[in-house]
Amino acid sequence: MNREFLREVIYYEDYYLDFFNAQREDVKKKFNWTFQLISTQDRIPEKFLKHITGSDGIFEVRVEVGSDIFRVFSFFDKGNLVVLVNGFQKKTQKTPKAAIKLAEKLKKEYLETKYNKQQ
Repeated sequence: MNREFLREVIYYEDYYLDFFNAQREDVKKKFNWTFQLISTQDRIPEKFLKHITGSDGIFEVRVEVGSDIFRVFSFFDKGNLVVLVNGFQKKTQKTPKAAIKLAEKLKKEYLETKYNKQQ
């Protein structure tokens, strides 16, 4: 895997960290591997990062460990900065609308906070 970083992956507040810290060690390792892939690869397969149709620029980072499926919502800031927000373990075929709405709300907060700091 190419080790040159093309994107920076950060998290907003502690939403992602709280989710991450609650996971088993094998899940944490898979998330870290996936974020390294996102950081270093020019083209990221949809298997790992997919746009949520009908959302306001929200993407889901997709991780599978055994039969467990996990998702972390994210968005891009300035094209090469991936901002992580909320995560969950997927137990049904459909992604919960409330989780998508929360991700959109957190994106808006992040951008408003960033904009206000720049003024």
